[in-house]
This record gives sequence, C-alpha cells and structure tokens, in this order.
Amino acid sequence: MDELRKLWAITRREYFERVRTKWFVIATVFGPIFFGALMTVPAYFAHRTRESPELSRIRVLDATGVGLGRRVASELIGGPMGDTSLTQVEVVAPDRLPAAERAARRLVTNEQIRGYLVLDARTVAGQSARYAGVNATALNDMRRIERIVEQEVLSIRLEDKGLRSVEARSLARMDLDLDSERVSDTGRGGSGTLNIVFAVSVAMLLYVTIFLYGQNVLRGVMEERQSRVAEVVVSSVRPTTLLAGKVLGVGAVGLTQMLIWLVAALAMFRVRAPILHQFGVDALAINLPHITPGMMALLLVFFVLGFTFYAALFAVVGATVNTEQEAQQAQLPVVMLLVVSISFLQPVLNAPDGRLSGVLSWLPFSAPIIMPLRLASTQVASGQVVMALAALVASCYIAVFIAGRVYRGALLLYGKRPTLGEIWRWVGRAR
Repeated sequence: MDELRKLWAITRREYFERVRTKWFVIATVFGPIFFGALMTVPAYFAHRTRESPELSRIRVLDATGVGLGRRVASELIGGPMGDTSLTQVEVVAPDRLPAAERAARRLVTNEQIRGYLVLDARTVAGQSARYAGVNATALNDMRRIERIVEQEVLSIRLEDKGLRSVEARSLARMDLDLDSERVSDTGRGGSGTLNIVFAVSVAMLLYVTIFLYGQNVLRGVMEERQSRVAEVVVSSVRPTTLLAGKVLGVGAVGLTQMLIWLVAALAMFRVRAPILHQFGVDALAINLPHITPGMMALLLVFFVLGFTFYAALFAVVGATVNTEQEAQQAQLPVVMLLVVSISFLQPVLNAPDGRLSGVLSWLPFSAPIIMPLRLASTQVASGQVVMALAALVASCYIAVFIAGRVYRGALLLYGKRPTLGEIWRWVGRAR
C-alpha cells in the first residue's frame, strides 16, 4: 500500500510538471489547428486545381493505324466543337516513330508545344502509351490523358466487336463509383473507406504519440542520472516504483493530449463541410465511422500498454547514456521496432484477418500499433484481443522490471557508460 502511494505521488508529479509547461499548451492548441488545416486546405486546393488549360497544346504521334490519335485529340480539345488548332496529330509509320519523337522533343524544348503523346500497337493492345513534356509531373494532366486514351482504346475494341460508334463511346465513358460499407456484429458500421481512414489515423496517432513521449522518458531518465537527483529519491523509493511512476506520468500526459486532439478532430469533421462551403467548395458532410464505447476503451488500453512497453525500453536507453549524441545512437534499436510496426500498415489493411496480421497483433513491439489498426478496420475475434492484451501486459511487466534494475544499477555509475556485462548483472541481481 505504501508503494502504491509513492507510485501515485511520482505519477502525479510527472504529470503536472509537464502539462503546466507552455510547450504542452502550445502543442495541444496547435494540434486542432493542424487537423483543421488538413481537413480543409487540401480539399480547397484540390477544388481549385484543375488540369492545365494548355493541356491540349500537345502533339499526338499516332502509329496505331486505326485513327486512335484523332479520337484522343478530339477529346483533349473538348469534343468536335473544340479548338482543333491546339492538338496536333501526326500519323506516322511505326518505323518512322523515333524520328518523329526527336522532332517533337525539339518543339517541346523550344516551348512551341507542352509535350507529345506516343500511341502505337501496344496502346491498341491495352498495354501502354507514352507521354513526354514539361507537365509530365502534373498528376491531374496525366490522369486526364490516361483516362481519355483508355476510353478511346476501349471504344475502338467495342466497335471491332460490331457495336455502333455511338454505343461504343457511351459504354467506354461509363464511370462507376463503388461505395463500400462495413458491417460488424453490431450492425452497419459506416463507410468502408472512412473506416480505413480512421484506422490509419489511429495507428499513426499512436505511433507519433508513443515515439514523442517515449523520447521524453529517455531524456528525463538521462537528465536525472546526470544530475544525481534520483540517488536521493531512490533511498526511499524502489527504483522500479520510481521508473513506473515516471512512465505512467508521462504516458498520462500523452493520453491527455491525444484525447484533446481526438475530440478536436471529431469536431472538425462536423464543421468541415460548412467551412468549405464558405469558400465556394461543395463538400459532402462526412459521416464518421461507428465507434462503440468498448472499441474506444480498447484503443485507449492498447495505447497505455504500448506506451508503457516502449517507454520502459526508452528508459533503459536513457539510463545507459551520458550525452544526447550517445542517446541518438543507442535508441536506434527501439526506434526501429516502432518503424517496423508502422511499415506493416499496408499489408495489414490488405488482409486484416490474415496470418501476418494475427502474428503482428501478438508481438509486443507491434501489437500497440497493429491491433488498434485491425480493431478500427475489421471485426477481430475476442479471443485474439484477449491474447494480445495478455501478451502485452506480460511484456510491459518484464520491460518495466528490467528497466528498473538497469536504472538502479546505472545510478552507481557516473561519467561512463555501462557495459553489456554490467547491464546483464544488474538485471539478474536479486534485490
């Protein structure tokens, strides 16, 4: 009971010492502003950004022999009523194509045209077309050219099958939008796309928070060891209790900031459409994914456990280094564990119920990132959640225990880094 009171006192001190700083206030206020900008500014500029008005000022080199170049040019200028002087079509034989490309490249260099599009037999076969020009990195321009070429190739193929030209073009221009909706054991769970966005956002938020506040634990332990303040405290408090209080206090600061950011992000989602409407952008209101209180509680539990695990590892690093330069090198293995976890986002989203996702959900270094990602994107069996929690709790206990032993042993050293043999003896030494 006495140890619990000491643990609470240390946790409370670490928490209030950090939330009262001006940098915590600045970061907490800046977070909602940042989220709001992410939700509105890209949408505004996407609305304002269109394909270049000079996109049609190109040369089409048509080596297909089926008139594909003229059809593509007609679509680029906006149909039969467009300005036919903008897009130049040059019908060439396949063996003359290299020379035609060299001539077109000179025109681009002299700024007479924006670029040139090469259509050949591979294009008619539906394999590839080539474009070269000053706007080759403009995504909207390239997307429009690609779409037009695909539509016209499909139209020609349909005409070859006996369809009339009007019918073939009508079918080729069909643009289907697929709306996906997640269904869970509690019923309809909202847009599948939004669930994916929410899942990735949760994983990234956990990653950033664990990394940033784990660094705080590292620096706090290193500074206390250098200042020798902890030697006085350890005379009345067990090193493991002292370290656990520091980890819990800093973790509570991160949790507080994360909750404030989440609430602000949810509020921003609701006011996003009205704000964009004021700037003349028509944006549909976003219906947030259905998140149950139980799922939210699980996300918080995984954050707390994940932070505890990584903070203990960062604390071990902080207890064994003397300078900031040494800390940057020594923390690399811990940072790499976090980076490896976040690098599996795409494979896990591709198959959230697959074997790889299941294994990563049980490993202590990846479970704090991967399991919340799966919980937010699909239905996870309760048995898997319980196993992941049990493995993570056990790993947290072992990590804090080892960190406490290393912390205690490191206090006896001053001015030098402990060797691996000394660290091993500290971990195995009985109290």
